[in-house]
Amino acid sequence: MAYLLLYVDDIILMASSDTLLQQIIQSLTAEFKMTDLGSLHHFLGIAVTKQANGVLLSQSTYAADILSRAKMSNCKPASTPVEAGSKLSADSGSIFEDGPFYRSLAGALQYLTITRPDIAYAVQQVCLFMYAPREPHFQFLKRILRYIQGTLHQGLLLSPSSSTALTAYSDADWGGCPDSRRSTSGYCVYLGPNLISWSSKRQSTISRSSAEAEYRAVANTVAELSWVRNLLLELQVPVRHASIIYCDNISAVYLAENPVNHQRTKHIELDIHFVREKVRLGTIKVLHVPADYQYADIFTKGLPKHLFQRFRSSLCLRSPTAQTAGAC
Repeated sequence: MAYLLLYVDDIILMASSDTLLQQIIQSLTAEFKMTDLGSLHHFLGIAVTKQANGVLLSQSTYAADILSRAKMSNCKPASTPVEAGSKLSADSGSIFEDGPFYRSLAGALQYLTITRPDIAYAVQQVCLFMYAPREPHFQFLKRILRYIQGTLHQGLLLSPSSSTALTAYSDADWGGCPDSRRSTSGYCVYLGPNLISWSSKRQSTISRSSAEAEYRAVANTVAELSWVRNLLLELQVPVRHASIIYCDNISAVYLAENPVNHQRTKHIELDIHFVREKVRLGTIKVLHVPADYQYADIFTKGLPKHLFQRFRSSLCLRSPTAQTAGAC
């Protein structure tokens, strides 16, 4: 068995044996001009560090470059990327004079979210106003940079595990947008103990109730889980048990099981049938989780410091062990 990940002219190649690996490399080298760089250390700006407890994916050098471009390399760190309860409006404050600079930083932060799920919500917020940024939007963006300054070396840890269980957390901030009153959906997906997928996204339509907003978020999570299950099947790692989605809205959990439509659900009928079909087939289960354990909350709104840090610890974010080795 061999897996090859190709992006333009960068390749990651893995195989079940060294012999097979060398055979594939020789075959590819015979057809294309290639260089074997040995064990994986960097890929598309992402540093890959092997540790005793797994592999750490980090973009610390890239993050430091963003801070340098913003002239904030020596800024005072912030404890969270977003102030609790902070909301951005399209019309608040004066126009930011250097729109291309704002868009450059916001786009760079988007790429940083590949290994930094803790800033996904904050980056999603600043990217909503790239077409016409204002001063409050830039101050919001600078808060993200201050937070990155204090967590520069954090990365995503992937630990060895034989588990193929898929678990997801789904949440929504109902009517959170002060301009359109559209909701923000968020989810995070775990394969065994490892975080492999996450999202923070504003919903495309207005929800008339919190249950509707939450159910739309659940439907988005079901779609992501279905894609991951199919991908794992293609990689010869089939998921043989139902994937669990945890939602903190009891009404949304009941709607996933209850086959009866009523007045409150007619606006989300397609999502209703999509989720219920997966539940009926036994590939998905939607269960209730208390709000205190709803990790996806970090993808839908700004949280108080203590709650943000507690939820962040569940996102598999770690610092390199080499940094703490001297203190042990």
